[in-house]
Amino acid sequence: MTATSRKEKAAETEAALKDAAKRVFAAKGYLNTKITDITKEAGRAAGSFYNHFASKEELLIALLADLAAASDRDAAGTDHLSDFSDPAAVRWHVRHYWNFYRDNAPTMQALRQAAEVNDDFAAAYATFGATQAADVAGHLDHITAAGLRLPANTQLTLAMMYRLIDSFAQMWLTNTPPAGWTPPTDDEAVEALTRFVYRGFTGRDY
Repeated sequence: MTATSRKEKAAETEAALKDAAKRVFAAKGYLNTKITDITKEAGRAAGSFYNHFASKEELLIALLADLAAASDRDAAGTDHLSDFSDPAAVRWHVRHYWNFYRDNAPTMQALRQAAEVNDDFAAAYATFGATQAADVAGHLDHITAAGLRLPANTQLTLAMMYRLIDSFAQMWLTNTPPAGWTPPTDDEAVEALTRFVYRGFTGRDY
């Protein structure tokens, strides 16, 4: 086998392990998933896991990096809006995050569960969140440039925005709704969050 073939085989196995992990996380939850569950689902030998990842947490870090790369690709699109004094820009980011969470719900839930039980992973996850928030910090400058006042400094304002959207998405996309509550459609959720966030940013409705 040539060096190129070995690299291709290794990349194929790594991708298979990641995909299998996401399926097992969806079925069993992160905390109940064993490494042997992942390798069995991937159709690989149990020992093959350690050729690519030192632990289940390290695999999750790799999935987190994949999510970050996918988010960056979306943000690089021509439809990306960055002026948060414009509700359309806030809506773009809310919809992006909502759809992203919906499409990756088992992995997002796994990230949360891992952070609850592993301090090192929790620190890495927090750093990831702070980095993602920093990427949109400049979007808030448009609000102050328009003569409006943010509810807090940029860092705290972004933290409130992300916590709100993330918790709301978790409630409806990964948890069982409270008895008698009707889950929102994607459009209803995005519009409600957009109005709430935009009013929080600017003190205005639209």
